[in-house]
Amino acid sequence: MARSQSGALVIFGVTGDLAHKKIFPALYAMVKRGALKVPVIGVAFPKWSLERLRKRVTDSIRESGGIDNKRALQQLLSLLKYVSGDYKDSNTFTAIKEALGNARRPAHYLAIPPALFETVIQGLGAAKLADHARVIVEKPFGRDLASARKLNEVAHTVFPEDSIFRIDHFLGKKRS
Repeated sequence: MARSQSGALVIFGVTGDLAHKKIFPALYAMVKRGALKVPVIGVAFPKWSLERLRKRVTDSIRESGGIDNKRALQQLLSLLKYVSGDYKDSNTFTAIKEALGNARRPAHYLAIPPALFETVIQGLGAAKLADHARVIVEKPFGRDLASARKLNEVAHTVFPEDSIFRIDHFLGKKRS
């Protein structure tokens, strides 16, 4: 069965290094290819303005290779929204719901410290933001097999397996 596309991308940890170094340049590339046309809702704790987030995105793209398409940059900046809040506060998830508006099947990207995965996943579930949505977990998926299994159990209480995407770029690295 073909899955419908996400109507929004929600990035938890949007003010962090992962977003700055990797996610913003990737979003810019997607806009240049015409592959990103949905709202991008950044979520983080700092009380930033939308203008500050837009400046961070612009700086990120400039530092990662430069701005070679001003129209694409302006398109990306126009897609941005920002929600400031504590991941442990239900009001944060209410604000995310408001920012999503009528968006269908949002993709929730967790570019946050692993210690916050469970909190955010449970918050999404409690706020009914996981219905017909997807979750993308970035960074180590657990510290070991036991913690990975526990996190997997938590994720399955909120999302079906085919809506959980795990990106663990540490698994393939050699240990010294």
